[in-house]
Amino acid sequence: MQDYFVHESSYVDDGAKIGKGTKIWHFCHIQSGAVIGKNCSLGQNVNVANNVHIGDGVRIQNNVSIYEGVEIEDNVFCGPSCVFTNVTTPRAHFPVHGVYARTRVREGASLGANCTVVCGHTIGRSALIAAGAVVTRDVKDYALMAGVPARRIGWVCECGKRLQDSLECSCGRKYRLSGEDLEKIGE
Repeated sequence: MQDYFVHESSYVDDGAKIGKGTKIWHFCHIQSGAVIGKNCSLGQNVNVANNVHIGDGVRIQNNVSIYEGVEIEDNVFCGPSCVFTNVTTPRAHFPVHGVYARTRVREGASLGANCTVVCGHTIGRSALIAAGAVVTRDVKDYALMAGVPARRIGWVCECGKRLQDSLECSCGRKYRLSGEDLEKIGE
């Protein structure tokens, strides 16, 4: 018995693995070799390519394509129409034949609507990428990134709230700077 939901308008190719409690909504395509964790939600018109790994508790909003070479860890949020790339120098007449740059989205990160993640980079844990931003380099854990190209404009708590200079969140979590990195206190 199938322990996940797939809308009748969607396609799941043979060889794809889907975790318990996951919901795949209208007009999606899950390709062979894709692995989707437990309790995920894939909105309308989501494509998950061959050999992509998606962790548990991931929320992918409408119109997102997760291409081969992209790895998404647990509890990541991908906003509507966010874009991943997987080839650094794409040319129609010089195909790469399965050689894709690796992009990793670490646990708890959130990608805003219509942002673009240029391939070959890592988005840090609990980082927050603003709507419309273009990520062209690695993003540190807890970084708040905005603009084109995206630049760090602050820090965010694990809960998603922007941190003030005290680096203490109203939710009770506390952080400290260690060089150019932000660390959670009490981890």
